[in-house]
Amino acid sequence: MSAAEHLPAHQALVREAGGVRLRLRPTHPPAPGELLVATQVAGLCGTDIQMLRGLRDDPAPVIGHEGIAHVVAAGAGVPDAFRPGTPVVVNPTHRTDPSFLLGHNVDGLLQERTRIPATAVRNGLVVPLDRSPDAVLGTLIEPLAAVLYALTLLATARPRTLVVYGDGTIGQLAVRAARRRLGAGVRVLLVHHTPAGLEWSARHPVPGVRSLLAGERGEVPPGGGERGETAPLGGEPVAALLATPRDGTLDALGSALRLGGGELTVDLFGGLPPGAASPLLPGVDLAAVRSANCAGEPVPAAFTQVTTAQGRRVRLTGHRGVGNGHLAEAAAELCRAPATYRDLVTHVVGLPEAARIMNDLSVDRKRTVAGSRLIKLAVRLAPVPPSPLETQ
Repeated sequence: MSAAEHLPAHQALVREAGGVRLRLRPTHPPAPGELLVATQVAGLCGTDIQMLRGLRDDPAPVIGHEGIAHVVAAGAGVPDAFRPGTPVVVNPTHRTDPSFLLGHNVDGLLQERTRIPATAVRNGLVVPLDRSPDAVLGTLIEPLAAVLYALTLLATARPRTLVVYGDGTIGQLAVRAARRRLGAGVRVLLVHHTPAGLEWSARHPVPGVRSLLAGERGEVPPGGGERGETAPLGGEPVAALLATPRDGTLDALGSALRLGGGELTVDLFGGLPPGAASPLLPGVDLAAVRSANCAGEPVPAAFTQVTTAQGRRVRLTGHRGVGNGHLAEAAAELCRAPATYRDLVTHVVGLPEAARIMNDLSVDRKRTVAGSRLIKLAVRLAPVPPSPLETQ
């Protein structure tokens, strides 16, 4: 009998050849410097779906980096602030250690127990929550933190118009948070890439946000209007947030670069495929532009001034990960205005149903689950009782 067979076990959604399976995994005690946490509710994000579809080669068998957990055991040398029962959120991106990217190259939160490596604990990536939203809304803390980071970058341009490309979780969060970060007078356009997304937004309107359906290659209709209406952007500053899947980023970028208006600032939020380049921006290393800001640093943030093939001057920026301050700010925002964001968690399920949904999403590009559009999937994990190794 192996040593692992003597350990207690927990349930996990494990990626295996051909799909996702609900499996029992041994619950290893935390080593010195490590934490063992129990996920309450975890979210499924766009990059998770890309991994399920084979569009990314991240190796972690267990994905998931969004959600609230609580500490169940701490290894030797872990600060007393992480006593058992402490609610925490884990910052998935390590600014200096590429070996830690939660749910990508390190097993994530879609399991009842997750060991957080010492490098993440030591560098402050496990953030205790003094005040947190309910666990289901907790699945929005990390994506909202990323949106707040992006809006902070764009706010430096003092835009009068914000154009958000993408109608998934990030795009919907962005239009809900935009005025609080950019000012009550900012004009907000949400560009959808499917009629289904446009119809969902029509049923879940956000005050002051104009929704429209992109044309071919993601183009905004002439004038930026909805269903043919005229809505000129004028000569005032414009910001564009590209919240598309990474295989749609270049089309969205091309559309953004053709926007009217005055000074243009673009945030490459959605990531980029390997070797991505735009003929409209000859010689520009887009991946380097996006990665120049990481996990809240540097301060002030990095921007790249470029000139398009047509001679227009544009500011580009982007970021990887978030800072702990962004996570705390997002948690506070969800506590302050839960009703503003609650409709984005469209599906709440347990582990067995989550496995079925994840397998369906891996083979079907439509985002329809149980007859309704999926924005955010929240997975409830019923924690197993603490074992002796967790209470020692």
